[in-house]
Order: sequence, then C-alpha cells, then structure tokens
Amino acid sequence: MSKKQKKVLARIIVAAALILVLRFLPVTGALRFALYMVPYLVIGYDILIKAGKGVRNRQPFDENFLMAVATVGAIVLGDYTEGTAVMLFYQIGELFQSYAVGKSRRNISELMDIRPDYANIEGEDGELVQVDPDEVEVGGIIVVRPGEKVPIDGVVAEGTSTLNTSALTGESVPRDVSEGDEIISGCINMSGLLKIRTTREFGESTVSKILDLVENASSKKSNPENFITKFARIYTPAVCYGAVALAILPPVVRMLFMGLAPEWGDWILRALTFLVISCPCALVVSIPLSFFAGIGGASREGVLIKGSNYLETLSKTKIVVFDKTGTMTQGVFEVSGVHHNTLEEKKLLEYAALAESYSSHPISLSLQRAYGGEIDKARVTDVREISGNGVTALVDGVHVAVGNGRLMEKEGVVYIPCHGVGTVVHVAVGGIYAGHILIADRVKPHAKEAIAALRRAGVRRTVMLTGDLDSVARKVADELGIDQVHSELLPADKVTRVEALLANKSGGEQLAFVGDGINDAPVLSRADIGIAMGALGSDAAIEAADIVLMDDDPLKIAKAIAISKKCLRIVYENIVFAIGVKAVCLVLGALGLAGMWAAIFADVGVMVLAVLNAIRALRVRNL
Repeated sequence: MSKKQKKVLARIIVAAALILVLRFLPVTGALRFALYMVPYLVIGYDILIKAGKGVRNRQPFDENFLMAVATVGAIVLGDYTEGTAVMLFYQIGELFQSYAVGKSRRNISELMDIRPDYANIEGEDGELVQVDPDEVEVGGIIVVRPGEKVPIDGVVAEGTSTLNTSALTGESVPRDVSEGDEIISGCINMSGLLKIRTTREFGESTVSKILDLVENASSKKSNPENFITKFARIYTPAVCYGAVALAILPPVVRMLFMGLAPEWGDWILRALTFLVISCPCALVVSIPLSFFAGIGGASREGVLIKGSNYLETLSKTKIVVFDKTGTMTQGVFEVSGVHHNTLEEKKLLEYAALAESYSSHPISLSLQRAYGGEIDKARVTDVREISGNGVTALVDGVHVAVGNGRLMEKEGVVYIPCHGVGTVVHVAVGGIYAGHILIADRVKPHAKEAIAALRRAGVRRTVMLTGDLDSVARKVADELGIDQVHSELLPADKVTRVEALLANKSGGEQLAFVGDGINDAPVLSRADIGIAMGALGSDAAIEAADIVLMDDDPLKIAKAIAISKKCLRIVYENIVFAIGVKAVCLVLGALGLAGMWAAIFADVGVMVLAVLNAIRALRVRNL
C-alpha cells in the first residue's frame, strides 16, 4: 500500500470511529452539527476541494461534484449521520479501487520488469564499469554477469550460459547460448559470464520496443472504452439536471395543482439520493481496468497487444491467414534424406559440404551442418558458382558438382529425380552421379496443435500464403490441417489474396494475418489484425503488426483469442451489471423506495464488485 493509500485508510478509521461515537452521544442542535463536521471534513475535505476546482474550471459534472452536493445536501436537511456515512463509504470504495488498480499495475510491472538499469563495459584496467545502456554504441562489447539482465541485443562474443526468457516469452524453459548465438535484451543470465557484441542501439533493442508497446497500449481505445467516455460526458450532466427537476417539480406540482403540502425536504432528499446512485464510477473505472488487465495478462504469456482496440478486434477473429516459412515452419533448412547414393552417405555429404563451403546460402549451411565434420577449405579449389543452378569445385583434386537438375544436365550427368517434397541437391563426383540430398524446412513443434486450437477458439477458416513451391506448400498445409493454401506468391500477391478474403468475409468477422518476414509487413498492415513473430521476426513485421508473439509459437494465437474473448466478456458483464443496478435504484430512489444506504450500495458496492470482476482478466494461465 502506498503512502497516499495509508493516509486515506487512517482518515477512514478516524472518521468511522468518530461517527460511531457521535451516533450514541446525546447532543442536539448546533453542537451536534459542529461535532459531525469533524468526521465529515476529515473524510471528505479532498472531495470538496476537487468539486470546487471542477466548478471553478467550468467542468463540474464529475463524481466529486455528485458526492459533494449529495452529502452537503443531506447534512443541510439534518441527516448528519447519513451524509457523513455516504462520504465515508465513497472513500472506502475509492481506496479499494486505488489499491486494485495499483495491484494490477504492479503485477504487470513485475511481469514486464525487464528494463535494464545499466550495462557493464570493461575499463582500461580490466575492471567492469556500469554505464547507461544508451551510451553503448553498436558493435561495443558488454559484459553480463550471472543474475543480471541482458541490456542490449547482440551476439555472444565469448562465454556460454543459460538464459531465463520467461519475462519475454512466458515460457519457463531456459535457453542455452554460446559463442556466435544471437541474444535479445530482457533475458536474465542464469549461469556463466557472457561477453556480448551489441548489434543495436539500446533504443532499438527488443526490451525498449516491448516496453514502448506496453506503455502505449492504453492510448488506443476500444469501442466500449470510447462508449463509456462519451456516455459519462452526457450521462453526468443529465442526471444532475434530473436531480434538480426531481427536487423542484414534484413539490411545485403538489402545491399548485394538487393543493397538497409541497414536502420540500422529502423531495430534496430523494434528489440527493438520486445523485449518489447515479455516480458512474463503476463504469468509468472498471472498463479501462478490464482492458488493462487483459493486456497485462496476455503480456505475461508472451503476447504483446498494442492497444485495447486490437484486443477487441481479436475477439471477433474468424479467419486466420498464415505465412509459411518462419511462421508455421522454423525457417531452418535441414537434410531430411540421402537417396540413390553410390558413395557412403557420410562421404557424399562431405563432398557436398566442401564444395558449398564458400557459400553462406541456407542450403549450403544445412549441408555443412549435416556433414558435421571439420571444413578444411584448403582442400577446395576452383570454386565456380553457377547462378540458379549450383556450384562446381575441385575437392582434393576431384571435380564435384552440387546443384539442381539443370546443373547435372550442363555437366552431362544422368541424374535420378527425387519424389520427396523439399529442395533436391544432386551431387556428381568425377563426372559420375553420386546421389541426391533432400533438404526440407521443419514444421514448428506446436504448429499442428495451433490449428486445432484455433478451431476450438471459434476460427472457421485457416489459409496459408507462401512464396514457396506448390508441392512444398501443400505438403505443409496437409500436415497441419490448414483449409486453403496459395503458393508461389510475391509480396504483392499476398496483399491481393488478403484483400480478396477481406472482401468476401461476413459482416462482423475479422481477419488476422500471421507473419514474420519483412515481405509480410504490407499484409500485416492490410489485415484487420496483424500478428508478428517477435523473437525471430523482422523489425518491419513487428512494427507493422498489432500483436507480437514473443516466442514465435503459433499456439499462442489461440491463447490470445481466448484472452480477448474473456476480457470482452468481463467488460460487457460490468456494463450490463452497473447500468442495470443503477437503473433499478434510480427508479426506486425517485419513487422514495430507496434511501441513502441503497444509494451507497448502488455507487460504492457496484464499483467494488465491478473492479473485482475486472481483475479476473489478469488470470489467463488456464485459458
């Protein structure tokens, strides 16, 4: 509890004790009024000041004004206990609300407590010096000791360790890193000392972007939030004028047209009760809190949502369109088979790896990884790269050709076609066909499960768009259970396909696109909701997206949809509950059937219940 909250709690305790004492003290008249002013001012002086400032600034219609008018009016009518008690319970509700909101914010701050306070660099004498992360230049070497946060994105230059990435991804499984591995800021170094060569400035690092996304999320309001803002702007003055009419019109009608006593005191008390009941605190507080809690709960699971408007759109998603490479597959090519080889498999891979050793192409790297032995480039001479075909080279003086069927035809080698799905690399050694190597991209571990989870979450249609070969794309789509696939597309073709899907969707349905590459940025922007892979995804994709998955796990998409649906359900529960209770109590208050105590429940009680309900949006683990 903060100092301010402790101070309010002390005032509540003092005022409550004084009210109890005065309730049973046998005093009357001016002395009773003077004594009741002590607890009233103790508990309500700040509300009176805020109400006065509102009137002075010509913006009187808020909850402070309603409370001030209602309680002062009750005291003027001689209901000292009720007037003071209303202010007391209002402050209790405000304290509870403040504590609940603060707790929600602390939970999210703790979950996203990834902002580094410093970076370690080595001084001239070898001693570590702590500097502001902003001062570290790209390419500089920083040192991260065990237990410290990684402050800036980079590549491990020296050392091995295990990283805790739970604050970024929501996953508790640690990640091992060693020299040459990329490392993102916000992780916690758990074991060994690491020296990291920075690849970005601090302001462009992952940790800074995440914090910026979370901090700015509240600026993008959903339809319910905009509705409540407009509602309160019209509703508050309306009920104030309604209360004035309730206090004046019935007595006048009774006196002038019915020949009855006006009963001013009774009708003024009804009007004051009407004011207390009408206070819109429950809606004004609980709706933004629900969205804030929903966004916070999602961030704990490694799903960053850039605004409550996107959370609302996500809840209506019925069509999900995927990129393939890097989204549903790992984007890491590996050798999946060696076929029709006339040499020993290890020897065939050795020839292919050595011939491709001067290339940094992913296919070349996958061949080198599959070989696994030492690559001695001194054994390789006369390397010739034939664009669109492959490579020829002399390995240990032997002519080796590695590439596609067109290269084999150029070399005059008869090759055997491959019936497997993937990239086929034919190898000829000494002008004789030696076999072919099949290389394929790996499907992500949870990709198939993710498609099934989306169907359970209410998604009626899944589509995959890719620039890959049709045979490869269809194999992946069939394996995962994706409804529709379009292959061999350029980036502009992907936009065209998404626009066609948008044009044919039913009213109220939303379309989400999930991608990771820079070529996906236009489609991410065009879709109703763009979802980017954050760990391996490009900066352009992350900037263009509305939602970022920090661990690149497509299974999190269904989780995000479940979170959004729960959050929206809580929001509408609070709207219906708060407006319903207030409408009933307003009618009862106007008819004289609800007194100040019912008004307190309709205001403070409803607000407390709505806030408690809103906090449920933080709990998302079992969705």
